[in-house]
Amino acid sequence: MGLVRRRRRRWVGVGSGVVGLLVVGAGVAGWVVYARLDGNITADEAAAAELARYARERPTALVKDAQNVLLIGSDSRAGDGNGEYGRDSGTERSDTTILLHLSAGRRGATAVSIPRDLMVDVPACRRPDGSRSAPMFAMFNYSFQTGGSACTIRTVEKLTDIRIDHHVVVDFHGFKEMVDALDGVEVCLKEPIRDEAAKLRLPAGRVTLDGEQALGYVRARKTLGDGSDTDRMDRQQRFLGALVNKAQSNDVLLNPVKLYPVLDAATSSLTTDPDLASLRGLYELVRGLRDIPTEQVQFLTVPRESYVYNSNRDQLVEPAAERLFERLRTDAPVSVTGRDPGKSTSSESSDHDRYASPSPSVPTFRGNTASDHTCT
Repeated sequence: MGLVRRRRRRWVGVGSGVVGLLVVGAGVAGWVVYARLDGNITADEAAAAELARYARERPTALVKDAQNVLLIGSDSRAGDGNGEYGRDSGTERSDTTILLHLSAGRRGATAVSIPRDLMVDVPACRRPDGSRSAPMFAMFNYSFQTGGSACTIRTVEKLTDIRIDHHVVVDFHGFKEMVDALDGVEVCLKEPIRDEAAKLRLPAGRVTLDGEQALGYVRARKTLGDGSDTDRMDRQQRFLGALVNKAQSNDVLLNPVKLYPVLDAATSSLTTDPDLASLRGLYELVRGLRDIPTEQVQFLTVPRESYVYNSNRDQLVEPAAERLFERLRTDAPVSVTGRDPGKSTSSESSDHDRYASPSPSVPTFRGNTASDHTCT
């Protein structure tokens, strides 16, 4: 009996040791994964320093727990796999800019596209070489080209009087890799696409786009739709809605096996403000997003019309634009209504009409939700 007890104790000890090793091994593996993802993100220290110089002139955040995040899609060719999209001219420009408003309590999310051709007041900004530009009335994407993310943030804040809490810059490669990590994103095409410049040959109907196809789809301008930047932003918004829908429907945010490749792809090409430049920072930002219903994730373009002095540029439609900005500042609800993607929006009268609100209590803007992307 004594021998049996000694053997039993010995096996219990060995078993405990194995379990201990497995726990330690899992902990080490988890730390390695965390360290890898955490180290992927680049902190935008230069922008933080520049914004600190102008702290007194920046708007005040009005609603506790509401967040405003500026998402900037960079057309830089300097990253891994980005050179194929054209020669690197040494000047980085904002291909896409979206103001993402996250409501307090994370009841909803509203993503507002800002046209790159919108005529705005760009403040004096610090250039990459250390010199400073003069204030200028120019196209919106001039701000990023001149002074990077800090200049873009200050331009948006002057335009909207909305405090930007965080910013994220992502390049072409990161966008492609994230779509591929989700095993593609399904979109609905009204007509077949044959676009040689974007390298797209797609049939009509439900199509699952891989990363390369998705990038061509959201960037193409002259050969898809009516060729306008407005049409391109509509397409980007529908795609982002489909991407949100895919992430939620596949439980990506709840499944570590599915989530890791998405996080690895996303973080590898992200530059963010220092507060977001860690997994903990990103987690704190997005932890409530997984519970937002897709119909409460809204996409719209800032109310715009053709610029009075140049039909190839844009200007704000007032008072609709200020009404939208005021609602976002105070975390008040807005709603969006559907639209015909193929309809031209070039005339001034249609620009004003489509921003008319049917409800005085909740203004309605032309746009879509993440649940609106499917074929009908």
